[in-house]
Amino acid sequence: MHNRYKNGLPEELRNASTSQEFTSFQKKKAAVSLPEILFVTSYPPRECGIASYSQDLMYALNEAFENSFTMSVCALERNHEHPRYQEQPQYILNTENPIDYWKVLNRINANEAIQMVLIQHEFGLFANHDYEFQKFYLSLKKPVVFVFHTVLPNPDVKLRLKVVAMVTAASAIVVMTQNAADILIRDYGVPVSKIQVIAHGTHLAEHVNKDAMKIRFNLLGKKVLSTFGLISPGKGIETTLKAMPDIVAAHPDVLFLILGITHPGVVKSEGEVYRNRLEALVETLGLSHHVQFVNAYLPLETLLAYLQLTDIYIFTSTDPHQAVSGTFSYALSSGCPVVSTPIPHAKELLEEVGGVIVGFGDSKQLGIEVISLLHQEERRHEISLNGLHRMASTAWQNSAIAHAKLFKAIAPGGIDLHYRYPAIHVAHIKEMTTSFGMLQFSHLSQPDLLSGYTLDDNARALLAMCRLYARDPQYQYLVLIDRYLRFIQYCQQKDGTFLNYVDEDKGFTPQNAECNLEDSNGRAIWALGYLMSLEELLPQATVMLAESLLQHALPPLSKVHSTRAMAFAIKGLYHFDISETDKLLCTFADRILQMYKHESREDWHWFEPYMTYGNSVLSEAMVCAFLKTANPEYRAVALESFDFLLSKTFEGGHIKVISNQGWHLRNATLSKGLGGEQPIDVAYTIMALETFYDTFGDEHYKAMAQQAFYWFLGDNHLNQIVYNPITGGCYDGVELKNVNLNQGAESTLSYLLARLSMACLFETPILQKDGKPPIPQALSR
Repeated sequence: MHNRYKNGLPEELRNASTSQEFTSFQKKKAAVSLPEILFVTSYPPRECGIASYSQDLMYALNEAFENSFTMSVCALERNHEHPRYQEQPQYILNTENPIDYWKVLNRINANEAIQMVLIQHEFGLFANHDYEFQKFYLSLKKPVVFVFHTVLPNPDVKLRLKVVAMVTAASAIVVMTQNAADILIRDYGVPVSKIQVIAHGTHLAEHVNKDAMKIRFNLLGKKVLSTFGLISPGKGIETTLKAMPDIVAAHPDVLFLILGITHPGVVKSEGEVYRNRLEALVETLGLSHHVQFVNAYLPLETLLAYLQLTDIYIFTSTDPHQAVSGTFSYALSSGCPVVSTPIPHAKELLEEVGGVIVGFGDSKQLGIEVISLLHQEERRHEISLNGLHRMASTAWQNSAIAHAKLFKAIAPGGIDLHYRYPAIHVAHIKEMTTSFGMLQFSHLSQPDLLSGYTLDDNARALLAMCRLYARDPQYQYLVLIDRYLRFIQYCQQKDGTFLNYVDEDKGFTPQNAECNLEDSNGRAIWALGYLMSLEELLPQATVMLAESLLQHALPPLSKVHSTRAMAFAIKGLYHFDISETDKLLCTFADRILQMYKHESREDWHWFEPYMTYGNSVLSEAMVCAFLKTANPEYRAVALESFDFLLSKTFEGGHIKVISNQGWHLRNATLSKGLGGEQPIDVAYTIMALETFYDTFGDEHYKAMAQQAFYWFLGDNHLNQIVYNPITGGCYDGVELKNVNLNQGAESTLSYLLARLSMACLFETPILQKDGKPPIPQALSR
């Protein structure tokens, strides 16, 4: 046994606390002592891109973390503004009133709870009051972080001094593009160590069929171009309108949607002059049937729907120095092929995804590129997929993680980050399930019917639905239990064994003859056995069918010798209380025990000369065998092997499962290479930790399960979510540089099984009543 471990637990977790286990005293203490992060920003209902940005970021932080920190707002206002806030900000700063700077400053400095001040900076927010603003941030007795929404290249002396003063006073500077970071380094001399690049957040959305969305808006048969945001002359919309006659001539079915209201600042200064000019141009060019103004403040859900039906998004900003655009980001993350003018943000992204850059104000070039792109459906699809994968890391959930880690690094009192457990909803599982069973793969979140079905996935689905039904006995889960059980019945052959692969037409595929099916058979036994353990909860007909299938599978099962197949079978047989299964369980346990004795060494406490996938099920199976038989050898091997496995998969309180990028060999050094991590291995580890905790009562197993579950929520080497809270699906893996965005059956079921283990360990709520998390109502930027 390694000295660093006791019962499989690293020393650094020995005294770890968990966010779910505060005593009543600790809860009260946490409520008053949690560090506070103050956001100095414009804020809704002020109609401003930065207001929208801050609201979305704070919403995402609140959804991602609990018992970690609190957030407050210092809302920026001007003389003429009297917003009606949905919730009154703790501080209000009238940026046109010099006295307000001092009043608010003194209140902030007097608040000992505030550990950090995050200032959303745009030069226009503090126009004509640079002196007061500088004195304000220089006099703050808290660490300051600036988020620069604009970074101008080639500054004059005055601008450079202004920016350098902010940088000098700040603990960190956040920018949203690498280009902005490069400008700060090159033109302002900002140290690289002070800069954090956190991309402008984007909203996750279900990726639905484009034609279905067009039907919803009565646009089927149209090739849709769109642009959106708060309308102002800086949008350069006339550039597209002047290109439209040529586009219409080539594609008579084209429609250009201009989405959004006029910018309030523009309305205040000049009314609707710009919009009226655009509408007049539409009439002059004879485009009334090909251009549609949607002059409304769109709820986010509606906006995302419009973007998903868009064939080409057009971005024609006239400002060559615009550092970042939320509207551009939203379009790209929604899967829109984009044609854009060459602002730095667009150039940085479109070069990677294959989008199109056109010159400022160049209507002729824009028309040529749009016409060409409309002719090339495959190219549009490729750009769309590239954009979705490139922008996945910019989801607000990932932005929240990046900001929280920055808070942790800077807050002087330190911050312990505790991720919030998402409520369970099974929308994606239902989407992946046909009347026959659960499909194997998906393209993004869209089920791939051609991928067919497997016994593996439907056995996992049966297990997951049984566990969910045991905690929340709803009829909808019974329906799914019956469906998956009948799929297993369909796969069982006359001799009692099971086939694994079934095509979309319900035919067994040639793969069944080419692959070793022992593991699949073992998973089926596991699922059927667990169902039997719920015989008092489930309908009698369901239990009888499961028992019949299991009884029929027993005679050929003894021939199984695959290590993991035997382990899966033990986990199922553990629940089936007849003498015949007890004997078979002992046979399998003894075989695994002998493997352990043969392969283990002083420095290698494992069942095989290598560690590959699904490792934790081997140790967990030995616990089940011990619980069934009270054999002390099973207990000893279970603890020693699990201890060894945990020493290879946990480091510094974080999980890094054995990767399919390189299995761990007995006589080789464990590769710490990144990538290739699969949700199923994390889930198996969590389920094993649950079993070990339930059996041996060691609190540290519980703490390790929580740390492992955080992997799904962003505590992985990419610092990105693996579970998608919008669809209810789970991404297929964490690779070296990206998350695999497909949300197949194995991954989604693995997450659900892991989440159910956490529900059992920590008694957390498991179901959201409406089945879907809310979507924040954000402003367009």
